[in-house]
Amino acid sequence: MGGMSATTRPSDPPEPGADLSAPEAAVPLRSAASRADVVAPPAEEGSGELSDAAIPGGLAETDPERLARIALTRAFGPEHQRVAIEVGRRGAARVWAELRSAHPGVDPLRDLDAASRVGARLVCPQDPEWPIELDALDRLRDEGDGSAIGAPLCLWVRGPGDLRELASRAVAVVGCRAATSYGLHLAGEIAFAMAEQGWAVVSGAAFGIDAAAHRGALAAAGPTVAVLAGGVDVPYPAAHVELLAEVARTGAVVSEVPPGTPPFRRRFLTRNRVIAALCRGTVLVEAGLRSGALNTVAHARRLGRQVMAVPGPVTSAMSAGCHRLLRDFREQTVLVTGAEDISEEIAAMGRFAARPPMAVGPRDELSAMVRDLLDAMPSRAAVGVSVLAQRTGLRPEEVLAMLGPLVVEGLVESVPDGYRLTPLGRAPSNARSRSRLF
Repeated sequence: MGGMSATTRPSDPPEPGADLSAPEAAVPLRSAASRADVVAPPAEEGSGELSDAAIPGGLAETDPERLARIALTRAFGPEHQRVAIEVGRRGAARVWAELRSAHPGVDPLRDLDAASRVGARLVCPQDPEWPIELDALDRLRDEGDGSAIGAPLCLWVRGPGDLRELASRAVAVVGCRAATSYGLHLAGEIAFAMAEQGWAVVSGAAFGIDAAAHRGALAAAGPTVAVLAGGVDVPYPAAHVELLAEVARTGAVVSEVPPGTPPFRRRFLTRNRVIAALCRGTVLVEAGLRSGALNTVAHARRLGRQVMAVPGPVTSAMSAGCHRLLRDFREQTVLVTGAEDISEEIAAMGRFAARPPMAVGPRDELSAMVRDLLDAMPSRAAVGVSVLAQRTGLRPEEVLAMLGPLVVEGLVESVPDGYRLTPLGRAPSNARSRSRLF
């Protein structure tokens, strides 16, 4: 497999005090299943065969590609992008067939059985429920320097919420664990108001701001999504077992690692890219200068998603990260003080903006800048983000921010070679209309 090793060891977790403000980089291919202190203890000996045999728990999951995605995630973890890149090129089943012999204890059927016992389901990229917003992670990795981590090979979802639908109208509310009463109050108020407006509130279920955001959305009887660093059946922190159960009753608890996988430090950082990618925008409520929430914001910024920060008292160390963000990234960060500001910033970025009555064609609702982007795309062939940036004079992150809603709208589709117009996107616009979708 192009010199890929199936037996090298994983790198150690970051040292205490490591900089968490930059997106987590991918690490070389190596086995995550070989270190008991990094992932779940190895399962008992199993065949790992991708057969059509009956699945434990009565699950009708026999597709070799899907089973291979489970196995590869169990064996290598989400950080190993050489595996993910090969999966994109050759398919998961072929990749796993070459690596399976080095991992005899990996059995995807056992993971499916564990998921069924907690009412969780597997969601893969070709499934109707797969959130297409995550595809931007692969594009960012492939068009960058290769250091970024791409989209998950698969997701485990616990709860009734349809992940694709939730992600189409989602906002992340994140911040520090050691939050002040000011931050907790604002996070809850923001989440409550956004949920009342029909937005899904996404966070990481940690102490502090995350928990306040989830509880605020739940109080409004709105949808909320908790993205975990461990398995969907491993509540973390343990004190939030009831909170996560409540999230799973009405929304979705999500993880890219198999059931039973405990979290460890590096995986919190890789998890953050999923939070950022699922959402149209990320709101930083409170954060110290070295808060892990700044890592989520960095991912959102690189993805071209809207980044927002809530100011706090200048004397509060828990607002220093917000203030630094507003100062150092003023062109990419919007100061917000409540849900009204947030809605104004992100509602115009997609299909949930108000529809003007004069619009008669698919392009009539678009701004001139977005129409220019569509005009820069070939009528049939695919084109990459960097090429579109050159043709339009926009920054790559601005192009990515526009492409996401266009994919959701059905005007553009994401393909292996880049993006291309759909038949709907090729339809002409009515020049009389000057209304604006985003």
